[in-house]
Amino acid sequence: MNKIVSSETVVKGIRRRIRTKYSWEEKIRIVLEGIRGEESIANLCSQEKMPNCLYYPCSKYFLEAVKKRLSGGHKQWTQHS
Repeated sequence: MNKIVSSETVVKGIRRRIRTKYSWEEKIRIVLEGIRGEESIANLCSQEKMPNCLYYPCSKYFLEAVKKRLSGGHKQWTQHS
């Protein structure tokens, strides 16, 4: 029994195997570089081989986490002063 596989299935399998996985540390580093604004987000993503569609959700998540931490951590910092 020979199984016929479409070319689309083969391409999807190859992309899945070569897809780069970024750790949270790498994502944070890239987002911080983007926030610095020394170069465009498109250039940054191109250099890091990160799709723009991955950068923006990471950026949003990171900024929300920082905002939450700063708003909750403010009381903690003033108590230790």
